[in-house]
Amino acid sequence: MNKRRLLFILGISAAIVSLAQSLYIPLLPDLQQDLNTSLHLVNLTVTLFTVAMATMQIILGPIVDRNGRKKILVPGIIIYVIATIGCMFSGSIEMLLIFRVIQGIGASSVPLVAATMIGDVFEGKERAESMATYQMILGISPAIGPLIGGIIGSQFGYTGTFGFAAVSALLILIAAIFMLPETKPVNIKPAGTRLGLKAFGKILGNKTGVVVLLSGFIMYDVFYTFIVFLPTILQTKYALGAASIGFFSLALMIFNLVGSKMSGSLQTRIGSVRTLFWAGIMTILSLVIFIFAADYSLIGLLLSLMLTGFVMGLATPVMPTLLSSEFVEERATAMGVYNFVRYLGMATAPLIGSFLYPLGNIQLLIGITALLVVMVVFATNRLLPIKKSEVTN
Repeated sequence: MNKRRLLFILGISAAIVSLAQSLYIPLLPDLQQDLNTSLHLVNLTVTLFTVAMATMQIILGPIVDRNGRKKILVPGIIIYVIATIGCMFSGSIEMLLIFRVIQGIGASSVPLVAATMIGDVFEGKERAESMATYQMILGISPAIGPLIGGIIGSQFGYTGTFGFAAVSALLILIAAIFMLPETKPVNIKPAGTRLGLKAFGKILGNKTGVVVLLSGFIMYDVFYTFIVFLPTILQTKYALGAASIGFFSLALMIFNLVGSKMSGSLQTRIGSVRTLFWAGIMTILSLVIFIFAADYSLIGLLLSLMLTGFVMGLATPVMPTLLSSEFVEERATAMGVYNFVRYLGMATAPLIGSFLYPLGNIQLLIGITALLVVMVVFATNRLLPIKKSEVTN
């Protein structure tokens, strides 16, 4: 088995299905006009996709632990392709909402199986570095998604963006069928209560599990608050168009990728727990800087945005690394629970933000997110020892 090729295919596959979350974000105002609907319903197309993915993580986790990885991955991608084509030809907001739910159901198998397979194949320091590389590749889609969506959407509308997503998904389906092996460890016992409610209880009752789940929810809620509301901030404050907004989104994601890539090396030097703690501290600092800079300077907004992307990139690979090391027999279930809570974080970002932003603009919206990150730092410090993680042993 070529481990590096497997890592690349899994990362690209997860990145491509994740395009469905960010590809048409710059087109949300246009989509609202084209479908003659409300801003709330347009934002709901983002939320429902994420909620569907989140819900399926809980269902699929034990199934993947019991039946294997590839058997669940391939049918999921097929469902995703069909639903994406349905989104492409949706002529009403009702049809789009339905296909977005189905699309989320199909897409859900990819990040779950990908992280589980990486945990199966890599160990120790290699696992931390591979998870960091995976997060970096996964981050490609939200990095280039808004930019590609803005370019394609300006020429072909939202149908063109979904068409691009469908063709891309067909390519990863072929790769999954012919190039990915089954990686489920042969010594893992199938089925039974150990991979059911008992496994969920073990994960939720574990200190590492609690910190990782809390961190996953909050960090992804904060990050997707930026992804969803950055276009609104730039449009209302600085009257920027879709292409310029895509550039700012790209800057956020590029620095997030850099942080993700550096996270693996940082974890091997100072430990996973310490990396999560200090990344949280720096995230709080970057959010405070953004609050003061965004209202007064476009350059200041850009610089603080890049800092936020970088420090959050340091944190995100830590969480699946800790889970994969802590839970061996329940690895897919643990990844499923983690994905569930982080997708809930993504889903709540547009909903909570749509209430906070009109009340207090940037200050209230980003201020609340900073307070949430304080909870991550507090939980990490109280529940987990600040010492070198097992990945360095």
